[in-house]
Amino acid sequence: MDITLQSDQIRVRKITQSDIASLLVIYQNPINMRFIPNSDGEWTAQRLKEKLKRFNADYDKGIGVFAVETWDGKLIGEAGLFDSFKKADHLELGYIIDHVHWGKGYGAAVCKALMDYGFNQLYLSKLTARMYQGNIASVRLSQRCGMKKVNEGIANDWGFYEYEMKREDWLKLHC
Repeated sequence: MDITLQSDQIRVRKITQSDIASLLVIYQNPINMRFIPNSDGEWTAQRLKEKLKRFNADYDKGIGVFAVETWDGKLIGEAGLFDSFKKADHLELGYIIDHVHWGKGYGAAVCKALMDYGFNQLYLSKLTARMYQGNIASVRLSQRCGMKKVNEGIANDWGFYEYEMKREDWLKLHC
């Protein structure tokens, strides 16, 4: 299943082999990876390919990691929907945007495109975003996208939040 999602700012599409070098530059920058779980250690092309293979095991179901690019074709990050809860109708939403593109609305565009796709094409009942409490930008983005905080706790010695959007709430806001 080839997936291409679009907004007025970005395009979300399948990751190709030619994207690996650009994604690796993003992954190797500690600013970009500061709030990404399990991102410690050195990122190599092989490690990145293994991660993508693992996360894209369900790509034929329309979920996994996708490339995020601007309309001029510049790769600025990745985003995806993940089966973290082992429920076909409840997925996790996540993204990594290169820090040089923060504050330009790309994160909101990506999240809204994935939420629209999740609720209107995959017919999900719920989407969840998890973030470290210190990741204030992601907290605010989740709130701006209409998500509600439903949980908080400690994982890997870091405080975290869980925000979620239910299908019926999304449809009320976007229909």
